[in-house]
Amino acid sequence: MSKTIKVALAGAGAFGIKHLDGIKNIDGVEVVSLVGRDLESTREAAANYGIAHVATDLADSLALKEVNAVILCTPTHMHASQSLECLKAGKHVQVEIPLADSWRDAQAVAELQRQTGLVAMCGHTRRFNPSHQWVHRKIVAGDFNIQQLDVQTYFFRRSNMNALGQPRSWTDHLLWHHAAHTVDLFAYQTRSPIVKANAIQGPIHPTLGIAMDMSIQLKSANGAICTLSLSFNNDGPLGTFFRYIGDTGTYLARYDELFNGKEEKIDVSKVDVSMNGIELQDREFFAAIREGREPNSSIAQVLPCYQVLHALEQQLDNEKI
Repeated sequence: MSKTIKVALAGAGAFGIKHLDGIKNIDGVEVVSLVGRDLESTREAAANYGIAHVATDLADSLALKEVNAVILCTPTHMHASQSLECLKAGKHVQVEIPLADSWRDAQAVAELQRQTGLVAMCGHTRRFNPSHQWVHRKIVAGDFNIQQLDVQTYFFRRSNMNALGQPRSWTDHLLWHHAAHTVDLFAYQTRSPIVKANAIQGPIHPTLGIAMDMSIQLKSANGAICTLSLSFNNDGPLGTFFRYIGDTGTYLARYDELFNGKEEKIDVSKVDVSMNGIELQDREFFAAIREGREPNSSIAQVLPCYQVLHALEQQLDNEKI
């Protein structure tokens, strides 16, 4: 591998741009190919970031010998198949959350990663946000133990729009995408496997074909519990908000910011080299490639999350019968 890691990024939408902005701050990494659904808009984005090669087919980027690694920011239903495609082409891969939208596909990616030994990780960004890193370090040091994690994931998406308010070509999902963040984070922060999981959901949207409201309860082996509320019907405030209730304090995490239970802001600016969770996620991916090691949020590490999501999906499907 050359000194500079050459990257292909697939998905020139809202989240792909976040990765491009983060990678600009990382030395020794160059995005050499950009893949998008619409050629003209992809060319425009590539020009803005000085990317020479543009394609509408991932295979065209994988055929470039100079490409060492791929970041996938494509629609959810493409994640597993494209991850397999990258690994088969001998490329390291980071796939945005979720790894897959089925347990079978998640297992297939994990198995191929084991066979190839390539670096493969999933974008479980909450592991990297400075706010959650700060809490994690207190847990590892033995200074804080979670009793309950209370999470609200709220959006206003009664039509099929992306984070920039643009029409989407695919449908997002509360369980396989948004719940995946919290299911993985809960197990990661408690440092204990999830042993109980329960879910209920509201009516299925007549056009989108998905539940617009969902509630999930989790319990870890060490006794901690998690309550997760998700909605696409919420008309503000929008985003995901975490309340850590523990034995020595209460902490409120709002993306990269952290507060105590009295709403006093905690300085997390020295936790890592950046306050941008996406950038930190990308730094871990490239560092793992250089160092030949397993990254935090590797496919193997996040796989139990998708087993829990599978069990919850089965539970919800059985309730329909």
